[in-house]
Amino acid sequence: MTTHALPAGTATVPRTAVLLVAAVAVAGVANSVIALSAIAAGASSAYSPLMPPVYLAFTVLGVLAGYVGWRLVRARTANPARVLRVLVPVALVLSWVPDVILAIVQFIPGTTTTGALALALMHAIVVGVAVPVYARIAPVS
Repeated sequence: MTTHALPAGTATVPRTAVLLVAAVAVAGVANSVIALSAIAAGASSAYSPLMPPVYLAFTVLGVLAGYVGWRLVRARTANPARVLRVLVPVALVLSWVPDVILAIVQFIPGTTTTGALALALMHAIVVGVAVPVYARIAPVS
């Protein structure tokens, strides 16, 4: 039986799966609170981006895509910590561009400023929850 050594500090596959599921769960609950708060503050309850199937699917995709990006940077750069210190905030700010455009152009029916701000906050929540999990699964130095 051949075993492959994991890079120092890398979590096993089962532990990685558990931690990623936990990140999705925590971010999903936080995003649910944001969605419900936005609706309570005046966003339409029929606004599709604030419906659980939509924002929870994007929460899962965001956590998983971020993890893939984290692993790629970790594997392919000489100084992943420095790259991620720049890349993570830049990616977050870039994720807000569609939200700003949405708030201005309102290309999704039912968009309100409150709804668009809620979506931007959801992006920050996913990053704020996921990045510490990624660092625990696949530390960078």
